[in-house]
Amino acid sequence: MPIVDDLAKGRAILGDLVSGAGRAVVFTGAGISTESGIPDFRSPGGIWSQMEPIYFEDFLLSEQARREDWRRRFEMRKLFSEAQPNAAHRAIASLVESGIVSYVITQNIDGLHQRSGVLDERVIELHGNAVDAACLECAHGMSFDTAQAIIEAEDRAPRCPVCGGLVKARVINFGQPMPVDEMERAEIATDDCDLFVAVGSSLVVYPAAGFPLAAKSHGATLVIVNRDPTDQDMAADYVLRGPIGALFEPLAPT
Repeated sequence: MPIVDDLAKGRAILGDLVSGAGRAVVFTGAGISTESGIPDFRSPGGIWSQMEPIYFEDFLLSEQARREDWRRRFEMRKLFSEAQPNAAHRAIASLVESGIVSYVITQNIDGLHQRSGVLDERVIELHGNAVDAACLECAHGMSFDTAQAIIEAEDRAPRCPVCGGLVKARVINFGQPMPVDEMERAEIATDDCDLFVAVGSSLVVYPAAGFPLAAKSHGATLVIVNRDPTDQDMAADYVLRGPIGALFEPLAPT
């Protein structure tokens, strides 16, 4: 498990591994988006140090919790819309377009991979997204603009116009079941890859953090690219430390 903290060496290793891969998968966490100005959730000074998370059960049972959840989503939407994909996002999008990377599995909810050019069908969002909403009963979609208009006009959290069920942002809250389809897609992609690159994740949140180890167990080369140490560094074939955007920059289109 060589730990490389020299930028030039890290770039060279990453470039060589990517160019030699047949079926690469990239797994991303909050660290890739902090360089775009989006704060993470768990580090000191992160979002959860400033406010308590809203649990899924509370969302279901409490109108107050639903209204607060929506208030936070609208704030996040503004933050996310102002953020721009960085060099790492652009590099990954280029690798997907070239066919080297088959899928991007992400814990992030900001939509920056899609905005960098990765097609929706190539992004597997394990924790959902804060871009749109859906009914929890019938899955009928609703835009944030419509949800906001309902809250302002009716002074209540939005309900589904089709079945009357609760409408919620597609973000996975604490205590909410993981999305079955996305988990299955991630498992298939992980089992099939020969290179697994974990980028900007602390690798402590399960079940998502289980995918790098699963890839390794199926024979893939495991690379961890992160600013700080992770719990899975000892399992990796390579650990590249440093600014994520800078490490990926040579792979980004000019």
